[in-house]
Amino acid sequence: MLPLTQAHARLLFDRDEALLVEEGRSIVLSHGERRANAAVLLHGMTASPYQFIEVARGLHASGYNVIVPRLPRHGHRDRLTDVLAALSPVELKSAARSAVEFARGFGDRLTVIGFSLGGLLAAWAAQHYAVDRAVCIAPFLGVAMLPPRFADRLARTALRLPNIFGWWDPIRKARQMPAHGYPRYSTHAVARVQQLAAELMEEARSQAPRAKSVLFVTNAREMTVNNAQVRVLAQAWRRHSCAAIETFEFKDLPFCHDIIEPLRHPDIAARVYPKLLELIDR
Repeated sequence: MLPLTQAHARLLFDRDEALLVEEGRSIVLSHGERRANAAVLLHGMTASPYQFIEVARGLHASGYNVIVPRLPRHGHRDRLTDVLAALSPVELKSAARSAVEFARGFGDRLTVIGFSLGGLLAAWAAQHYAVDRAVCIAPFLGVAMLPPRFADRLARTALRLPNIFGWWDPIRKARQMPAHGYPRYSTHAVARVQQLAAELMEEARSQAPRAKSVLFVTNAREMTVNNAQVRVLAQAWRRHSCAAIETFEFKDLPFCHDIIEPLRHPDIAARVYPKLLELIDR
């Protein structure tokens, strides 16, 4: 078994390292030995591993070995790069699979945690791998207030059309921070992620998750992803009665999707972290 080091993680996840900003590279926080707990943290679309830095530090302080892998096509120094347009479900699933397999040897108990796109990948890992716990924070299972059948149809339409890059913040545009994330999203990338979400929902209707326990964490005032689909997925898995399926909803947060980014909404993140760490380690 290879040691859990920053160098080995970068060999696995940061093969285009010369293109990356420092905060965009994979993060490893290791105790230098196998521990009772290991955690994989999967960041959101257009973000980077640094999005999870405070959660990673908190888990490490609690004794976890922690890996925060960079997802494909993310973390580039050129924040206006067009590489995200080619993001595919195949490479996303491959990255999640590699992270689970890499981290499994560094803790007796493996927890996979993800936010938004990473939350979807954490749920996908829960469906396919016998991890001990999956924590899906604001998972992308669809677009807020858009019924699934329309979201799926819109995704197919978007992929038939030329890709468009849209600004997350149409006013600040390229000046949007933090610097370790992209200020634009790709319509083709979003459409393919929607297709991956639809694939997972279909699998969950007929197959039990392999994870021992799953926790869904949502914001009651979510404005980007579809909380109703989170409830649908939780209920589908509960019908199989093979895993402990839990939900927790923050009810006192403002209208916001990115509730964990320490540099974009530090006041919200500071309120979320203590409860989130408690939920993960429960």
